[in-house]
Amino acid sequence: MAGEIPDLHAEIRTGTGKGAARAARRNGMVPGVVFGGDNDPLSIQMPFNVLLKKLKDGRFKSTLFNLKVEGQEDVRVICRDVQRDVVKDLPTHFDLMRLRRTSKVNLFIPVEFVGEESAPGIKKGGVLTVVRPEVELVVTAGEIPEKITIDVSKLAIGDIVHISDVTLPEGAKPTIDRDFVIANISAPSGLAASDDEDEGEEEAAEA
Repeated sequence: MAGEIPDLHAEIRTGTGKGAARAARRNGMVPGVVFGGDNDPLSIQMPFNVLLKKLKDGRFKSTLFNLKVEGQEDVRVICRDVQRDVVKDLPTHFDLMRLRRTSKVNLFIPVEFVGEESAPGIKKGGVLTVVRPEVELVVTAGEIPEKITIDVSKLAIGDIVHISDVTLPEGAKPTIDRDFVIANISAPSGLAASDDEDEGEEEAAEA
């Protein structure tokens, strides 16, 4: 289970329709709506600068949030859409969807590597090259893993870790069908350069 689901703070937005949305924007807010679950849609708003920063930070549409609105119970949500101004490309409206504990959601889960100090390849000077520091998985909202742990203690130089080599949390699966690479143990650059020189010398000798 994820250790920390980030909070997302919003306010109740009074009124409905385009007039109320324009009023919110004039006050430096971005109007939004929360829908789904067993409750009626809820009109909310967030400060423009706060939402813009979260969008620039990335992963806003694939992060599970704990929505906090004064006078309402906290609820888990995920962003389903952000409308933007067609000219300025700035947010003008956002949609959040409530999630049940059984809901399936796509999230990026960080990868943690352990056993580097014992890996034969690293002991010989190899380098752990991380291709994917996080992996997008389909997970259950009530069972979100905090991280994926990969043991590299037995890896030699040239060994590769694919997603198929990883034991994923129960109920989780990758969003990508192919067997993609997560990391590998690469040869140290000096050794690789030396190998290239040796090959060059052998070719010269044969010539």
